[in-house]
Amino acid sequence: MNSKTFLSVLFITISTISFGQKKQLWAKSFLNKKAPELNIQQWVSEKPNTEGKFILIDFWGTWCGPCIKAIPELNEYQETFKDQLVIIGVSKESFEKVKGFKKAKMEYFSGIDVNGALNDTYEIEGIPHVVLIDPKGIVRWEGFPFLAGYELTSKTIEDIIAKYK
Repeated sequence: MNSKTFLSVLFITISTISFGQKKQLWAKSFLNKKAPELNIQQWVSEKPNTEGKFILIDFWGTWCGPCIKAIPELNEYQETFKDQLVIIGVSKESFEKVKGFKKAKMEYFSGIDVNGALNDTYEIEGIPHVVLIDPKGIVRWEGFPFLAGYELTSKTIEDIIAKYK
């Protein structure tokens, strides 16, 4: 193969890999669809008032490094968007385990999905998994919050709030 042919094949391969990629999800997609009912069996925090607000659900676990890494950012989002956004951390672990969690302070709401019904509905296969729901109940963002090229950021949240409020 001559160098011109090699470079052409290389360009096509890189283009296909770069531009043909889709966002990787480790859960069932509900993007731009009605979100499943938020059914929390037990609240670790007080129950939030979600009326007329965006809801960010963070499926997480006390043992999960990336989940713990996300907590300070979620705290920041809750503070920045407090008038428009409610953040809820949802764990499948026991109330005692979540209540006793000390590695990071959650400054947002927390609930338990011990029987896994909500996790099953979303078909969660990897955490953290975040779902951002607009006030009409439609999912506007979903996925792993640190996925390269698809990160959840303040700008992302700000843009979604501006577009769907």
